[in-house]
Amino acid sequence: MSANELDLTGQQLTLLPESIGDRRYLEKLYLDQNRLTVLPTSIGQLLNLTTLSLYSNLLTNLPESIWQLKKLRTLNLAENQISFLAADIGHLTNLQMLDLGHNALMTLPASLGNLHRLEFLYLSNNQLPAVPETLKSLGNLIYLNVTDNQLTSLPASIGDLNRLVELRLYNNRISSLPESLSRLRHLKELHVQNNKLVSLPAALGGLARLRKLILQDNELTSLPEAIGGLASLTELNLRNNRLAALPEAIGNLQNLAYLDLRANKLRSLPASLEKLSYLEKLDLRWNKLLSYPEWLQRLEAHGCLVYK
Repeated sequence: MSANELDLTGQQLTLLPESIGDRRYLEKLYLDQNRLTVLPTSIGQLLNLTTLSLYSNLLTNLPESIWQLKKLRTLNLAENQISFLAADIGHLTNLQMLDLGHNALMTLPASLGNLHRLEFLYLSNNQLPAVPETLKSLGNLIYLNVTDNQLTSLPASIGDLNRLVELRLYNNRISSLPESLSRLRHLKELHVQNNKLVSLPAALGGLARLRKLILQDNELTSLPEAIGGLASLTELNLRNNRLAALPEAIGNLQNLAYLDLRANKLRSLPASLEKLSYLEKLDLRWNKLLSYPEWLQRLEAHGCLVYK
């Protein structure tokens, strides 16, 4: 470890001395997996810090001085008991990674939108009913995780995150997705399992780079024909929905390798599924299929694993 790093991970610390502020040469400070309930005001004197990691402590709030650490690029506050985040977090404009997951946050300050260099934002396992509109300003965001919250919808402005590659929204209460998702031209993974979705916007078919679409445990009764536009899709999980039929356009997903249709209400299958020449696994269990079409045997002959 270099002289400008201090790693106190797992030392059972309950208190950090004020003298920590004297180590102004520090660039990286790791305080993970301790028992800290407060931080000393002097932590704000560590003006050269680029990484501050406080994962898995017992913090309920943060000293105002922490927002003076304007060189921070990585700030990990996950697995604490933080219920309030000051607007001054917006001063940390060099942040590239911010982890606020596994806390007790019920709101987020609008000033998060000032973090224009942010690439990774973790907000999972809080009590958030919504995300601020200002997140649309995070033009460099690649990864957004808002799983395990209380979201019922997404702002249309989420479509402005035009560099987003991975969006995780599972274990919420989302009943619909905005049409603006179609503007996320770089999106490769969309995880929306265990929500309240009853339908999908046709615009979703415009996500030409999407590789993984996880829709398990929703209330979908149908799929739009436009789903056939997902030309790069390799995994489609529709397990445990209410689908009675599939659109013929599903056969246009020429790169699809895994298709999970378990626990729906399917009575028949579109013949276009036979065109999925790269399909490696097709799971049809726990449906209401009246019969199995002959072409399923041909899929199996080409090496596709079919569970009936």
